[in-house]
Amino acid sequence: MKFMKLGSKPDTFQDQGKSIRYVSSELATDVTIIVGEVIFYLHKFPLLSMSNRLQKLVSKANEENSDVIQLVDFPGGPKAFEICAKFCYGMTVTLNPYNVVAARCAAEYLEMTEEVDRGNLIFKIEVFLNSSVFRSWKDSIIVLQTTKSLQPWSEDLKVVGRCIDSIASKTSMDPSSITWSYTYNRKVAVSEKITEVGMKFPGKLESVPKDWWVEDICELEIDLYKRVMVAVKSKGRMDGSVIGEALRTYAMRWLPDSIEALVSEAHSIRNKSLVETIICLLPSDKGVTCSCSFLLKLLKVAILVGADDSSRDELVKGISLKLDEASVNDLLIPARSPQTTVYDVELVKCLVNRFMARERSSRDKNIPPKSTNDFILGHASWLKVGKLIDGYLAEIARDPNVSLSIFIELLQSIPDSARPIHDALYEAIDIYLQEHSSLTKAEKKHLCSLMDVRKLTMDASMHAAQNERLPLRTVVQVLFFEQIRAAAGVQTLNHRNTDAVDFTRMTEKEYWQKTLPEKQNVSKPSSEIKIKGEDPQKNMKLVKKGSKNRSSGPQLMPSRSRRIFDKLFIGKVSGNGENRSSETSGSSQSPTLRIIQGEMKSSCTSSRNRRNSIS
Repeated sequence: MKFMKLGSKPDTFQDQGKSIRYVSSELATDVTIIVGEVIFYLHKFPLLSMSNRLQKLVSKANEENSDVIQLVDFPGGPKAFEICAKFCYGMTVTLNPYNVVAARCAAEYLEMTEEVDRGNLIFKIEVFLNSSVFRSWKDSIIVLQTTKSLQPWSEDLKVVGRCIDSIASKTSMDPSSITWSYTYNRKVAVSEKITEVGMKFPGKLESVPKDWWVEDICELEIDLYKRVMVAVKSKGRMDGSVIGEALRTYAMRWLPDSIEALVSEAHSIRNKSLVETIICLLPSDKGVTCSCSFLLKLLKVAILVGADDSSRDELVKGISLKLDEASVNDLLIPARSPQTTVYDVELVKCLVNRFMARERSSRDKNIPPKSTNDFILGHASWLKVGKLIDGYLAEIARDPNVSLSIFIELLQSIPDSARPIHDALYEAIDIYLQEHSSLTKAEKKHLCSLMDVRKLTMDASMHAAQNERLPLRTVVQVLFFEQIRAAAGVQTLNHRNTDAVDFTRMTEKEYWQKTLPEKQNVSKPSSEIKIKGEDPQKNMKLVKKGSKNRSSGPQLMPSRSRRIFDKLFIGKVSGNGENRSSETSGSSQSPTLRIIQGEMKSSCTSSRNRRNSIS
């Protein structure tokens, strides 16, 4: 935009370093105006005819017999004053989004109003702002950025508020009518350049997305960005998901990637303010509109920069609503003092407890599922969190500072129904046993007792059967139920029914009670089982000679498993009929399996009533 006063002479301003002189062929300068470090040598008449304030200052200088006027705290500095001076002289003045706010503030300072002269600078700048700047998306953002250095003038003149209102109004417009997003248009221009190389086929133009504006406003500083986002939300026409995407984009733009940069003294205060502002701008339904990964990253940054408790509580509340969408890496939040662990396990426990409490509440209100498939379909998030926490347990198991009690508390925070398979849990327990070799025998037994060996797959069972880190009692359970599973597989092939599924979940007592003939007597149902058959050593040979494939019978057991079963069935018999082994003796609370040999058809009558006991 250019202004020219009619009847002006072809005179010029000459920049002489720290002074600017108006060169005229007719008149000599008669007033000196100092703005900042720059001195202007000008004429009184053109200035006084347009500026009410200069009239007052010149009059005061004349009373003091001085021709020097100093403008203190002049908004916009020497460049803004030069624009005003040129306008007074009738020279061409070029306004653009980068200097219009400075010129507007300078004109207000000099009181260049319509009362002094019709068509004065303030009026012309206002026309330019309303007819051009505020109608342009790009110019409104640029002008808003320039207002930062011109406070409080730009605020008092309502330039900031009008820019914000212009931006907020345009964000809620129909995306199909958007043609001014310079970030989006720049991406389209790049794609067009790529297609120019080859043949360009006519086709339907790609529709503008709803979040076309989020990258454009990312250049704003946090305080201005906050005001824009508040205005956008107040319009009530923007989806919460778009608001969440805008905040995510801004956080990625301004938050540093490294932890060192986040907590550095030079930027810690700024980062803290930035995070707290983003959190307060999150939609009220943040659990639905924002991704869980983004919320967890915000929480991680909030903890590192020391954000206030209310901000962190808001994030925890939102994360707990959709914890099933998180990944293990998202949960690896560094612990802060006084915690000694590498990661903040207590925080994850809090998230899990909140999620489970909400899931239980919603499940209690619904009709119970009719089948397992209905349960899985209705509680997919429940199962996802179970898998997530098992993976997290495997990560923190490597930390030597994670105590057994903390590990078990987090393990037990997931209900059994959320763990249909225990392979991942077995992996976590195995890693913990490997990294915490100082655990006592009782502690190892207690930890392994939390794992249901019946829920291990065949691969995991085979690995566990040969795992020397596991207590012997756990290995025996694995082998026992693997044999039951193999037998159940045979029955499934023979009967083609679903009873085999329930059969694999039986206890030792239920299994033997169901498979033995009815005339077989069980003298002690809770701990003793009678078997009528051949010698135990021969029975073991039958197991070893079974079919090679799983469907036709029991498989050949690993070497360690054979050694264990040799001890179980052929162990050295003491005088009182009990086989004692220091290797298999555990705590008094461990359940025992007693095998009593019944009558044998062989000639070994001396072994008829012999008992082999494993405690």
